Amino acid sequence: MSGRGRPWVALLLAALLAHPRPVPAQGGPWMGFFPSPARIEWSSLLATLRGIGRHADAVLLQRNVPWEAFAQDPDAPSRRFADLVNLVRLSREQGLEPIFVVDALNGLDRRTFQGVPAAWGKPSFADPRIRRAFKNFALRIVRTFQPRFLGLGSEVNTYMAAHPEDAPHLVSLYRETYAAVKRASPATRVFTTFQWDELRAAPGGPDWHLIEAFEPRLDLWVISSYPCLWLGGRPPGSGYYAPLALRTDRPLAVAEGGCASRDSSRRPASEQNPSDYLNAIADQLGPRLAFWIYLLYNDLDLGSYREAIGRERDLQTLELFARMGLADADGRPKPALDTWDRIRRKLRERR
Repeated sequence: MSGRGRPWVALLLAALLAHPRPVPAQGGPWMGFFPSPARIEWSSLLATLRGIGRHADAVLLQRNVPWEAFAQDPDAPSRRFADLVNLVRLSREQGLEPIFVVDALNGLDRRTFQGVPAAWGKPSFADPRIRRAFKNFALRIVRTFQPRFLGLGSEVNTYMAAHPEDAPHLVSLYRETYAAVKRASPATRVFTTFQWDELRAAPGGPDWHLIEAFEPRLDLWVISSYPCLWLGGRPPGSGYYAPLALRTDRPLAVAEGGCASRDSSRRPASEQNPSDYLNAIADQLGPRLAFWIYLLYNDLDLGSYREAIGRERDLQTLELFARMGLADADGRPKPALDTWDRIRRKLRERR
């Protein structure tokens, strides 16, 4: 799941005036959130970034590919890339490390591409235009930001399971882009992400092939996890993440996840669920984590997001995630924010 929104005109202006301070090195995993504002308005974005800055070290900036702009040239002019540049500046002004993910897919439906021009026909990772645009966008990010972490795709096992005929093309594009990124920035740690709850729920147990197809070009194994959506509103148990930790010796990371604190029309929830989820991640994966991103710092006002989301089906999916914040839509902390702060302090003390 990832957020999508419209361009921020005010963001472009304000970021030109920002004076970002360097993000210091630290012990423990980089911990943070998506910078998703409660409402699609400038003041809400600023409030969210300031709140994250008080409780985190990082933001995850997951961006869909601007297909037409980058289909030929990694240096093509792009308003959406200019927006990203300025969001990075504002994030760093709050002392937050940006972690990037290049995303070809719809964050609310991982079986489908996002934003590919209709004139290109049915999207596929075999399409040379899609391959060029994906690689060029990733290289533009690397050359501009020299990122500590870069993701090439999100929750890719969902797409691979739905489109097995296209899975080899996805893997080959990842491998090609990985090699190009490493030539441009050898120190950048590169990964793609896997939807753990779906992988774990396979009838025969986790299909490790869907991850290991990308080896040895995974610098760390990175998952998303929303267990309360898969377990009927219950948080994960004590062994939920154990198979992942046992399968690989590589560093691990969580690129997104959470549990809701309030019921939606389709799933029950409780105020305790987010804390139980956070404790499960910390207890089972904590010492192995290179970074840990919780989906939302604050809840989302669905009324504000309706126009930006557009499709009613996607809005219904967004409702499942909208109450996962560790603060409410007005920034008031929930009990789980104390849990997050306690875990963050503990993990930072371990290194």
